[in-house]
Amino acid sequence: MLIADAHLDLAWNALTFERDLQLPVHVIRQIEAPMTGKSRAMNTVALPDMRRGRVFLSVATLLARASGRPSPGIEYSSVAQAHAVVKGQMAYYRALERQGVVRVIETAAQLDEHVAEWLTWESTPPPAGEGTGVREMPPLGFVISMEGADPITTPDELAHWRELGLRLLGPAHYGPNRYAGGTGTALGITEGIGPALLREMRRLGIALDCTHLSDEAFWEAVRLYDGPLLASHQNCRAIASLQRQFTDEQIKLVIERGGVLGASFDIVMVRDGWQWAAMNNLTAPNPVMMREVVNHIDHVCELAGNADHVGIGSDLDGGFGREQSPRDLDTIADLQKLAGLLAERGYSHDDIEKIMFRNWVRFLRMVLAQ
Repeated sequence: MLIADAHLDLAWNALTFERDLQLPVHVIRQIEAPMTGKSRAMNTVALPDMRRGRVFLSVATLLARASGRPSPGIEYSSVAQAHAVVKGQMAYYRALERQGVVRVIETAAQLDEHVAEWLTWESTPPPAGEGTGVREMPPLGFVISMEGADPITTPDELAHWRELGLRLLGPAHYGPNRYAGGTGTALGITEGIGPALLREMRRLGIALDCTHLSDEAFWEAVRLYDGPLLASHQNCRAIASLQRQFTDEQIKLVIERGGVLGASFDIVMVRDGWQWAAMNNLTAPNPVMMREVVNHIDHVCELAGNADHVGIGSDLDGGFGREQSPRDLDTIADLQKLAGLLAERGYSHDDIEKIMFRNWVRFLRMVLAQ
């Protein structure tokens, strides 16, 4: 079955960890085996494994913060530095596109063509004697998002980013951000600059990713912005109680606005009781299993009364690796196991397809048609 994943920090991984994502995951692990540092030789995502797992469509991110508290690979002292870093990340996606490895999708027509090509590929039997693994496939499809708006120098610069291919934007990430309060804060939308960014997003048809907004910023943002909402990688606070998750009221709001929430596979967001301080000391395997992710999917479906508002937003290799992923997930290709787990819970084939890819296709088509 095809898979759409609404959150992968691909360029950040490639450029920060110097990973050649055109190599298979297990080859990258061999290269990193002598290295030290969190998640080294624990990676789970690479383009060959995405193809093997039929992750044909993903939201590929741009990520850099300008907190003024430098931290290698993520935090920068100035907006200019963060701006330059994400320009490099965008250039990485375009370089892959020029090589024919991926296609950056910017319009609804391009999305429809991409989906049709992959559905045809999936339904066409391979030639006699040829396996089904990674036989000649269409390029992977990327829709570009920015996680944390720090690199956008001013709100009126957003039109430039749209020209570059940006279609989704989350104003905040962890901690305080220039435009809004993020995870772990009680800050709202930043006066002046924050509402101006949201107005410009609405004018340009850029969807608002509510993931990582503080509770205060979330409610202010959804009041100020009446365009398409999503939560790209977002689990349920009713199950895993960290502030990083959404309350039922937040989930219901996204549902009411026609949005989709992506189930994350970061174990901190899957099972209650983890502490952030323990994350740097994790080793694989850990006790969490993929079936626990289905608990979050179930909860969203129960709140919605249907399976139309939840998908996958794995966040795999999003600052962690196998040590912080479910024990029965070795690479991103193992997302295929989710279909069977959903079937075991009683989901119909149509609803499984919605969760695996069709909900995100529907939502992204609506965004890209603006």
